[in-house]
Amino acid sequence: MIIASGEQIIGKKIVKTIGLVRGNTVRARHAGRDIGAFFRAVIGGEIKEYTKLIAESREQALDRMIAEARDMGANAIIMTRFSTSGIMSGAAELLAYGTAVIVEETD
Repeated sequence: MIIASGEQIIGKKIVKTIGLVRGNTVRARHAGRDIGAFFRAVIGGEIKEYTKLIAESREQALDRMIAEARDMGANAIIMTRFSTSGIMSGAAELLAYGTAVIVEETD
């Protein structure tokens, strides 16, 4: 599966547009991670606990979007984007979305 953020894929021709695909996950903070994050916030620097949580969430959302595209018969996704939104205090949704297409090699 080819994943692209642009409208085209160099060396490929879009022969069919299938439609919107998406994958999401909702994650909540963990109390144990919050303690370490609190101290990092006080002294400054990267909050690695949350960086890891967001990276894992992004991968899960991406995997779910790819699975949906495969189920629809696509071999590529263009115009891929990510979005996040707060659901409640301590929980957030991460959404991956794009356009499922079928591509072929250009002549």
